[in-house]
Amino acid sequence: MEPLQIAPTETTPTVNLDGVKGFFEIKGKSNPANTLDFYKILYDWIDVYAKSPAALTDVHFQFDYFNTSTSKCLLTFFKKLEDISRAGKEVIINWHYEKGDDDMIEAGNDFKSIIHLPFKMMELPE
Repeated sequence: MEPLQIAPTETTPTVNLDGVKGFFEIKGKSNPANTLDFYKILYDWIDVYAKSPAALTDVHFQFDYFNTSTSKCLLTFFKKLEDISRAGKEVIINWHYEKGDDDMIEAGNDFKSIIHLPFKMMELPE
């Protein structure tokens, strides 16, 4: 399976999804004009990945900012990861945040309370 790599823009995050290694990374700013159009690319890719996922899917999120519509899209993304986990594969979520970034800490804790996957809150080194 070909990796999905999307370069960042002023309104979209860096995306690196490597199905062979089972390593996913999404980081940066996410407030695209049409959030669903942007995240549909990721959904389509993960739907294919879910047919033959790696034994471990190691997912890293590191946002500077995301809007409400991104939050909804992330929930859909998490649900797709939960499906992979229910199929017997290991999935770990790593939520990276900067020290003192209360918005990202709160968002991470909110997601952690909603989804049913191992969810690590990880403070970035200064």
